[in-house]
Amino acid sequence: MLKRFTKPEKSWILYDIGNSAFTMMVSTIIPIWYNTLASDAGVNQAGYLATWSYATSIATVATAVLGPITGALADNRGYKKPMFTAVLLIGALACAMLGIVPQYMFYLIIYIIAKILYQLSLVYYDSMINDVTTPERMDDVSSIGYAWGYLGSCIPFLAALALYYLGLIKVMPIRLSIFIDFILIAAWWVGVSVPLLKNFEQKNYVETSADKIKESFRRIGWTLSHMYKEEKKVFYFLIGFFFYIDGVYTIIDEAVAIGTALGLDQMGLLVILLLTQVVAFAFASLFGRLSQTHKSTSLITVCILGYTGVAVFALFMHALWQFGIMAFGVGMFQGAIQALSRSYYGQIIPAEASGEYFGIYDICGKGAAFMGTTLVGIAVSITNSVNIAVATLGILFILGLVFLRKSAAVK
Repeated sequence: MLKRFTKPEKSWILYDIGNSAFTMMVSTIIPIWYNTLASDAGVNQAGYLATWSYATSIATVATAVLGPITGALADNRGYKKPMFTAVLLIGALACAMLGIVPQYMFYLIIYIIAKILYQLSLVYYDSMINDVTTPERMDDVSSIGYAWGYLGSCIPFLAALALYYLGLIKVMPIRLSIFIDFILIAAWWVGVSVPLLKNFEQKNYVETSADKIKESFRRIGWTLSHMYKEEKKVFYFLIGFFFYIDGVYTIIDEAVAIGTALGLDQMGLLVILLLTQVVAFAFASLFGRLSQTHKSTSLITVCILGYTGVAVFALFMHALWQFGIMAFGVGMFQGAIQALSRSYYGQIIPAEASGEYFGIYDICGKGAAFMGTTLVGIAVSITNSVNIAVATLGILFILGLVFLRKSAAVK
C-alpha cells in the first residue's frame, strides 16, 4: 500500500506509526494506571475523572501557548528538524518515567510534561507535510499516515496489553509490567521515528533577523491580523476546527477514563479500543481514497455528523457492549476527520510559513481540548453523571459544522 509514496512521504508516514503508540497509552493504560494510584491514595471515581480531565486541560493549554511561538521559530532555515528531535527525545524520556513514578500527583505532573512534548512534536510534524509532498497529494498522504498510525500502534500496544494482563493475574509484579510497558512504548516512539530524522529536508522556510524569537512573535501578530482581514477561508475553518476537533480529542483522551468511571471491565475496555484501531485504519484508508474524488470539506462534514451521533448515543451507554458500539462509531470517523482537517489546512495556507500556521492550528486543535476536558470535569463534578457530560460535547460538533460550511463557502 505504501509503494505509491516517495521516500520522504514514507518517512513522514512512519512518524504517525511511532507517535500513535503513545496516543494509545494516553487513551488506555495511562489513565487506568493513574486510577490505580489515585484509588490507592483514597481518591474516589468522580475525583479521579475530574483530576485527570484537569491535568489534560493543563497540558493542552500549555501547548496552545507554546505551539505557535515554537512553530514560528521552527520555520527558520534549519530549525525544524533539531527542534522536532529535541521534543521527541525528551518526550519519550518522560513517557518512560511514567513506568516508575509511584505517587499519583507526581504521576500527573510527568504525564503533563510528556503530553506537552508529544503535542509540540506534532506541531512540527504536521508542518513538515508541506516539505515532504505536494498539495494535490496531501489528502492521500495525510490519511494514510493516520491509517497506518492506528494499525501500526497495535504492535507495541498488543505487547503492552499482554504485559499488563500478566501483571493483573499476578504472573509478574504489576509494577514491573507497567515499567516494561512504558519503556517499550518510549523505545517504539523513538525507533520508528528514525527514518524521518534521517530523511527530512526543510524545503520551505523564512529568513528573519538575528533575534529570531522576537521576530517569531512579530510574525504571529501579523499573521493573525492578516488571517482575520484577508484569509477568511482559513479564519472560518480554524474557528470551526476549534469546536469540532475539541470534541474529537476529548473523546479520544477520555474514552477509557469514561469507561472506568462507569465501572466497566478494564480489560474489556482495552480490547475494544485495540479493535477500534483496526476499524480506524480501514476507514481512514477509505476516506483517503474518497478524498481523490470528493471535496475534503464534504467528507469532514460526514465525520462531524457521525461524531454528533456518538455524543448523543453516550446518553444511553451503561454496559460494555454499548461502549463497544460507541468505540466502533468513533473508529469510523476518528482518523478521517484528523487526517482530512490536517491536509485541507495544509492546502489553504502558505507553505513557507507552515510551522507558524500549524502552531496556530494546534491552538485551535489540541489546545482546544482544554474546553472539552474542562467541560467534562465540571459537568461530572456537578451532575455526577458521566453520560450527560459526554453528551454535551454534541454542542461543539454542531458549532464546528456551522463554521466549516462557512469556510467552504468562501471562494
